[in-house]
Amino acid sequence: MKKTLFLIFMFLFESIFSQQKITGKVVDENNINLNSVLIVNISSNKSAHSDSSGQFMIEAQENDEVRFVKDGYYRTDKKITNGNINTPFNVTLLRAETLIPEVKITYKPTGNLEKDSKYFDGSRKIASLNSTMEKYMKSPLNEALPDNSISKTFKGHDFSAGQVDMVKLIGSAIGLVKKATQPKITKPDYFESRNFINKLKTEIDLGFLKQYGMTEEQIDKFLLYANDTRGLAKNYRKDFNKQTVETELRIAFALYKKTEKVGN
Repeated sequence: MKKTLFLIFMFLFESIFSQQKITGKVVDENNINLNSVLIVNISSNKSAHSDSSGQFMIEAQENDEVRFVKDGYYRTDKKITNGNINTPFNVTLLRAETLIPEVKITYKPTGNLEKDSKYFDGSRKIASLNSTMEKYMKSPLNEALPDNSISKTFKGHDFSAGQVDMVKLIGSAIGLVKKATQPKITKPDYFESRNFINKLKTEIDLGFLKQYGMTEEQIDKFLLYANDTRGLAKNYRKDFNKQTVETELRIAFALYKKTEKVGN
């Protein structure tokens, strides 16, 4: 009799104080099963994972706090009730928003000619590369070029041998005089570029720009663009030809209005 009472007492003790299990399924907001979800009983520090169908099982008692965690989703905490112990339940995890990296605009043109011209000269790396390429093109060849001429064996008699070609002589003389009178093309500095653009505004008819309703700031911005892309100050500040310069501006504007907004 004593032995029977002892066994009954042990059974009741185990039933009362043994840890119970809760079961359920983890899904997302679209009711799709989520696997590999970490389930942690914060009260007992025990953990488990959901299987491929989202099903889970973990030891827990009433009033225990259970946490559900998965990468890419907001974590969810649930306090266990008496009803959860006896009945499987679903846990829904909401997908976390993906943050888009912030894009910073390094410089926005102000329309002020003096300020903006400092930012339209090109980067230092590009300027250094252009300088290096220019030096390379001007450097002497390390290897001799092949002689691209016809052997005397296959040439006929040269009846002009020993005679002076007057046409070539006069042409050479004119070329030398023209070359001597033309100014040397050099790269302008900041002040030369600014003075040249001011000269464009005073000596060139910019009516073809104003007919588009362009403001003074918009015209300044275009002139900076034309100067950079067509090399206006470099080629024409010492030899200013109105007709040639206006033609260059019209060519630049035809390209400019394809990518930039003109007028109001």
